[in-house]
Amino acid sequence: MNIKDDSRKIKKGDTFVALNKVHNGHDYVLDAIKNGASKVIVEEGDYEVETIKVSDTHKYLVDYLYNNYYDKIKHLKLIGMTGTNGKTTTCFLIYQALNKLGIKCAYIGTIGFYLDKKVKDLNNTTPDILEIYELLLECVANDVLYVVMECSSHALAMKRLDKLKFTYGIFSNLTIDHMDYHKTMKNYVKAKQILFDNVTSKTFVNIDDDYKDYFIRNNSITYGFNKSDYCLTNYNMDLKGSSFKVNGISYKTKLIGKHNLYNILVVIALLSELNLDTNIVSELDCPKGRMDIVNKDSNLIIIDYAHTPDAVSNIINAVKELNPNRIITIIGCGGGRDSLKRSIMSDIACSNSDYVIMTTDNPRNENPNKIISDMLHNLDKFNYEIILNRENAIVKGIQMLTKNDILLVLGKGHENYQLINGIKYHFDDKEIVLQNIN
Repeated sequence: MNIKDDSRKIKKGDTFVALNKVHNGHDYVLDAIKNGASKVIVEEGDYEVETIKVSDTHKYLVDYLYNNYYDKIKHLKLIGMTGTNGKTTTCFLIYQALNKLGIKCAYIGTIGFYLDKKVKDLNNTTPDILEIYELLLECVANDVLYVVMECSSHALAMKRLDKLKFTYGIFSNLTIDHMDYHKTMKNYVKAKQILFDNVTSKTFVNIDDDYKDYFIRNNSITYGFNKSDYCLTNYNMDLKGSSFKVNGISYKTKLIGKHNLYNILVVIALLSELNLDTNIVSELDCPKGRMDIVNKDSNLIIIDYAHTPDAVSNIINAVKELNPNRIITIIGCGGGRDSLKRSIMSDIACSNSDYVIMTTDNPRNENPNKIISDMLHNLDKFNYEIILNRENAIVKGIQMLTKNDILLVLGKGHENYQLINGIKYHFDDKEIVLQNIN
């Protein structure tokens, strides 16, 4: 593909399109030309190479990609999932299930780009439109039939998925998140709805979610614990996994927690609609950093990506069903993101755990003390302490374990870095745990 939106990737003869994203692409036009661009697409300015001025460079790029490459990818069956929580786990479960059943499927989302195995990390849960086309063309080259993709509200609102058609769409749930960007829940809902406006076949909607009516269409299939097309009942859980019934049929899964049963239920519903073997769900594993369990004597340490109020509540309630002696929770909040959820998350953690250690997540360019101050706002619980250094916080949590306790290390999951003052440092919660359990 000879069109690029990153001046550093330009090769001789390429076209550079100046997008207004986090950085203004027009600031890098001269760099692109220096690196060999023979044509530039801009909204302003005149340059020594062929220059095409347009009113909206993003729209130009979307139209260019559609006109030149869509025919090459249109046979791919895209499965798009949106919602606040559950996207990564559900999409990765679908990816596993289809491949185990001999149907080649790729995954695009928070934990990276996967074909037969992980190909690479991605900068965003849902990449920009140009990178998406590059990934989909790679899928075509590898004879992929299905592509399951996490569709974030940011990507939908920013039109990163414009003109792409999805065969299936999935809605998991909607709880407060990303208010720094969307400002209101109404805007958040509207962004999520964009996916469902571009589904050609069927949509799957969580019947138990308060926002379900915004997503149910004539082509919708419902799932949940309440009356629905795919209704889950009779569930039991222990350390080995969960057993349950869907429409009277018995299933088992390695996954634990009611929130994970919703994820598994989507897989069963989709496979059923595709007339495929649903019993494959017993063989599926959570992705890295989701309910990632490490044993220490009689205690459990669970590493999880939970970083929203609903996700924190889900995982603590899930481990309560294991009847531990104590639940100790390590939690932080990301910097430069939605500050409104910080006090909600700490209140949920303190209200549902025996003890909480508040620490850093990815402070980014924000003062960690300010983040903690937001977390403590109006908090009327006192079963916590503050250890800003995340490694020290994890070590303290491990040292507190006695017998039949569960330590939750929440917020970063699969991430192997911390962003502090704009600098990316290697940091892996699970590595720290494994180094300190002996």
